Amino acid sequence: MSHTPHELAEEFPQHIEKMSALKVSDAHFAKMFEAYHEVNRAVHRAETNVEPIAQMAEVDLRKKRSALKDEIAAYLSA
Repeated sequence: MSHTPHELAEEFPQHIEKMSALKVSDAHFAKMFEAYHEVNRAVHRAETNVEPIAQMAEVDLRKKRSALKDEIAAYLSA
C-alpha cells in the first residue's frame, strides 16, 4: 500500500503530542481530526485513480481538506 501524503502528523510534526491529547479531551477536535483523515484519504484515492472522480469533485475535496487543515492549525496554535 502506498503512503498517503498530507497526514496530520506530517503536516504538524511539532504538535503530535498535542493532537493526541486533543483527540481524547476535545470532541470537536476529534471530529475535525477524523473528518480531515477521511477527506485526505478520499483525495489520495482520487489522485492515484484508485477511486477516480470528476475533476470538480476532486477540487471540492481538496478545498474541504484545506479548510479542515486551517481549522486544525488554529486549534493547535491556540
